[in-house]
Amino acid sequence: MAQAQRGPRERMVFSAAQLIRRDGVTATGMREVAAHAGAPRGSLQHYFPGGKVQLVNEAVGWAGRYAGKRIARFLAALDEPSPSGLFAAMARQWTDEYETSGFDSGCPVAAATVDCAATGAATRQAAAAAFATWREPLAEALTDMGVPAARAASLATLMISTLEGAILMARAERDVRPLTTVVRELGPLLDAAVDPSA
Repeated sequence: MAQAQRGPRERMVFSAAQLIRRDGVTATGMREVAAHAGAPRGSLQHYFPGGKVQLVNEAVGWAGRYAGKRIARFLAALDEPSPSGLFAAMARQWTDEYETSGFDSGCPVAAATVDCAATGAATRQAAAAAFATWREPLAEALTDMGVPAARAASLATLMISTLEGAILMARAERDVRPLTTVVRELGPLLDAAVDPSA
């Protein structure tokens, strides 16, 4: 959905997510969000009476839903769905971004967790919920590909945490090599979890 097609509230949530993924929570101000969204500053108080905490939490929730919905899109693009192919597609989103736009942005959920986990219980809870919103469709996709249900959730956690770590390393090193490395190394383990009788 194009930014112009969103209403002012949705534009502000989206803009907050984009600014958080680039600058972190602490450096993302309400004025910057309003300017990025092309919304009047007065509308922030109207739509987000809970202030910055509410806006950040909604942006984190949006990011979790976005990541969860991407799982179906990645699967649809695979000729032969496999756990390794799905993980490669998840990582490719980031390698493509970094190769075309640079290494300035990361995951807004991770950024909010780093900035607020120790000081903001509400944002920590929002981040935990966002990761769960991402993990659930990923685990379901693994189960659909033949991974036993008893392992699917733990492998989904492994995939997300590995991807998040590789994103951080890629940004620090200004190189996509951590992303390509984790795809190469984790892929066989993921495929080995498929039950051939399923």
